[in-house]
Amino acid sequence: MVGPAAQDTRRAGTLFGLAIEICLDLRLVFGLPLRQTQGFVRSIARLTGASTAAPCFSTLSRRGVGLKTGARKRPSADEPVHRVVDSTGLKIFGAGEWLEEKHKAGRKRRTWRKLHLGLDLLSGEILCADLTLESIGDTTALPELLTQVDAPVARFIADGAFDGQQVCDTITTRLGADVEIIIPPPKNAVRRADAAHDPTPRDRHIDAIATQGRMGWQKSSGYNQRARIEAQMSRWKTVIGPKLKARTLANQRTEAAMNRLPISANNPKT
Repeated sequence: MVGPAAQDTRRAGTLFGLAIEICLDLRLVFGLPLRQTQGFVRSIARLTGASTAAPCFSTLSRRGVGLKTGARKRPSADEPVHRVVDSTGLKIFGAGEWLEEKHKAGRKRRTWRKLHLGLDLLSGEILCADLTLESIGDTTALPELLTQVDAPVARFIADGAFDGQQVCDTITTRLGADVEIIIPPPKNAVRRADAAHDPTPRDRHIDAIATQGRMGWQKSSGYNQRARIEAQMSRWKTVIGPKLKARTLANQRTEAAMNRLPISANNPKT
């Protein structure tokens, strides 16, 4: 049994976490730094006569690490989904460019974060996402994406960066042997030695490209529908912006999670 004091402490911690999340939401909506967010929230509290004190900017930064947000997750469904995955780069926002302009310093190496997205091809809904360092490849981030959705998958579409038998094995192990994998092989790809007796999906794609041509294969296989995730990424950057304001990776993952993406802020990629 949990005593009243423990229940009050837990309730207070939940309310404080909600206050942090609301402040970070306001920061993202209005594009404010943390100090301006602090002043903005305190102004709202003063105008409304609220007795609750607004968190200071250092508290917002510190408590933003590993914050459990209220992002809505897609419920499990019985109908198979058609999943398409891709990644895009997000620039890190900081003082480097301002110092470069003020002090005429040399240009520093640009640093990025990599946003991996998984999309439902039919509904356009973002099913899974992950934020990693720019050095993390698409195939390395794939297992994390595959574990975020419990719905059955009928088709898995990705670009040539995911080509390889190891990726196909990972997909079939996680999603089942019945999933249709549509990944374009490179131009110099060749069939396996025993492809005539036991062809893999990659072998069949190679044969189809040799017969129909690459453009014909893209149309017949449905690979050209992968352009939908490019449009989704463009919409994401238009609404959210192409930059991350947080300085550390843990805070950047929380910032991405605040944008209502199913990113676990407690599982940073190093």
